[in-house]
Amino acid sequence: MKHLITADDLLKLTQAKADVVIFDCRFALGDPNYARVSYLKEHIAGAYYIDLETDLSGPKTTHGGNHPFRDPSELKQLLQSFGVSDDSIVVIYDHGDFNGPARMLIQLLHIGFKRAYVLAGGIDEWKAAGGPVESGDGPAKPEPGELSILVNNDMIATMQDVKHKLYDPKVMIIDSRSNTRYQGIEEPLYPVAGHIPSAKSYYYGDTLQGAFFKNTDFLHEHFKDLHEVDEIILSCGSGVSACVNSLALRQIGLAHRIYVGSYSDWLSYPENEVKQGEE
Repeated sequence: MKHLITADDLLKLTQAKADVVIFDCRFALGDPNYARVSYLKEHIAGAYYIDLETDLSGPKTTHGGNHPFRDPSELKQLLQSFGVSDDSIVVIYDHGDFNGPARMLIQLLHIGFKRAYVLAGGIDEWKAAGGPVESGDGPAKPEPGELSILVNNDMIATMQDVKHKLYDPKVMIIDSRSNTRYQGIEEPLYPVAGHIPSAKSYYYGDTLQGAFFKNTDFLHEHFKDLHEVDEIILSCGSGVSACVNSLALRQIGLAHRIYVGSYSDWLSYPENEVKQGEE
């Protein structure tokens, strides 16, 4: 399992006193208080709270979408403040839909940190494995770590990259939102409903079974049409759920890029066309 870790394996690491740094990165679209309230109520013992909105996202500007990546140098400093060093193992978890952890994982990979994993099954699987939990503010920050980074922008697609690939038969642009949002039947967040022209609907939730990814046979079948193209670009609303599809594609070895700004960035350019219905 690529960049996934089981609760049993994480428990062994913690019991062995390995240099493992655990982050609680729960996230609920439209409910900004959910993550912090859930952490205070119960979290993995020793885990630090990380907020997707404030810790992992950069400031909103005219363009770039609702959740742009935080500046890599700032992310480096943040991780160091939690004791993360080059030899650390970082494990990220949530309640089980992978949105927050997958987004953080992709940002770590973007800055060249590869010893990062998402906890399969989330906090419930941890508890089922006998892992300890606690409540409250969590541990005090340790001595700062020493982390080197190497940014890999080849992982990322810009709006112009996407615009140049529209209706290219050798390119698949993926929309990771629900199919009803993709079709423009509903849109709870943005002023215009629909999707980027030529994008195909691959709802990230279809890759999951409870708090786990479905098996690789299913993922190969689910994404079978992607094997027929030369390039895959993932999008969603603002660069969060696309990261869940990214983690799914990593399980079956399909290379891709992520349009971080996604639909929210696409709409920030008034000249950009929007489509409704299936394509």
